Amino acid sequence: MSMQKASAVPVAEFSIKTLIPPLMAVILGMIMVILDSTVINVAVPNLQQYFGTTLKTIQWTITGYTLALSAVIPLAGWMTDKFGAKRIFLITITLFTLGSVLCSLAQTSEQLIIFRIIQGLGGGMVAPIGMAMVFRLAPADKRGAVMGMLGIPMLLAPASGPILSGWLIDIASWHWIFLINLPIGIAAVIVGMKFLPTFENKKVPSLDILGMILAPIAFAMLAFGVNEAGTSWTSTSTLTGLIIGGAALILFIFVELRQKEPLLELRVFASSDFTRGVILSWMFQVAMFGAILMIPLYLQNVRGFTPLESGFTTLAQALASMLFMPFGGKLFDKWGARPLALAGLTLVSIGLFILSQISADMAMGIIIFALALMGAGMGLTMMPLNTHILNSAPRRLVNRVTPLTSATQQVVTSFAIAGLTGYLTSKISHYMSAPDTAGNILTSSTSAFGDTFLITACIAVAGIVLSTILRKPRVKPGDELSGDGEMPDPKTMISH
Repeated sequence: MSMQKASAVPVAEFSIKTLIPPLMAVILGMIMVILDSTVINVAVPNLQQYFGTTLKTIQWTITGYTLALSAVIPLAGWMTDKFGAKRIFLITITLFTLGSVLCSLAQTSEQLIIFRIIQGLGGGMVAPIGMAMVFRLAPADKRGAVMGMLGIPMLLAPASGPILSGWLIDIASWHWIFLINLPIGIAAVIVGMKFLPTFENKKVPSLDILGMILAPIAFAMLAFGVNEAGTSWTSTSTLTGLIIGGAALILFIFVELRQKEPLLELRVFASSDFTRGVILSWMFQVAMFGAILMIPLYLQNVRGFTPLESGFTTLAQALASMLFMPFGGKLFDKWGARPLALAGLTLVSIGLFILSQISADMAMGIIIFALALMGAGMGLTMMPLNTHILNSAPRRLVNRVTPLTSATQQVVTSFAIAGLTGYLTSKISHYMSAPDTAGNILTSSTSAFGDTFLITACIAVAGIVLSTILRKPRVKPGDELSGDGEMPDPKTMISH
């Protein structure tokens, strides 16, 4: 097809139906990686018993995975610009799948930790690259709906991870929580090879070596520090991670702002629309992961639920998210992010305030109703907010913005999990020594969970306030087009 004919193709060619095959390739890859962020949590006691090792050693299977994710995310933008998004996406999916198979074959806990790091090195680039590709393919007036479809696995995978893990361990063994990735990974590679478009490689400057060194150190050490902080904020390992990570982050910011073509484009924070959207997404992440983390802990530690039973209870949150996600995408195209963020965070706040009144004998119907409210709020808010952030950045920087937002969200999520866990532990100790609840672990734990839910509810309310000043980003030349201001050739929509 000639360039003249390609340019004459009407925009109608780019319908949601046309985008489903490449979107499916991205979803398969993302759901596999996100699922593995939570699927191992339920298996920790089984792994500890199987390998005959300590809990602290087995926790490194989670820590190593998180550190590897954090370390490679900043490289995603430069790698896609240099070698092409499709090629790097397929390579990372293959590496993640290989790491999964190796994990299932691990004979010692040390081998499992190493193989989980291989998983993380592959999985870290999948989400930012996948989101950037889908964003570039979607026409401007369909981005909300398309990104809403992409958001379904981003909410469904973390919630379904404990269910899948509990079921596989119950009917088979822990090996299958990793082996399950093999058919998914193969399918993702096959679908990706056939349907993902091949974007033209850009001329990129030589790699920002100093940024490449500092970014992984900063993000990995900060993730390590906040992970260790779950045990103690004043321990040597915690302080070492936070100090080294913080110093590397400051140096990284200084270096990147002076680079003409930096590894991560921090200058995008000069856009007030972008900055407000990112800060609001951080608040949303804390509220969301606070609920995802605390509810299973409460159900298992206070109510005595099994991992599989607690997983099924949280299914209400996942189903509500999946139900409301498409509505959020379509309404975003009409109204923008502000009304959806207001409505979604209001629902999340109400759900968290209900849970802040939790007791050892609260009716399960009330808990499920609160979870469903939060799920609906997440479905309305998550992808419209992510799309708003991408819309606020220049089109030429989309490949660099998705690694930036993914890296910062990874660190913020780590802080949230460590901070909320530490707060919960301290409140349990407080109530155990209080006159009214002294020595009663059940009452003390329940009161501590209520206080922790109250903290997350207050953060969600702060997000409601911030969402009132969101506005539609001003349309810049080329925003109505896909990618870097050029409409992709329809021939590349189906890559053979």
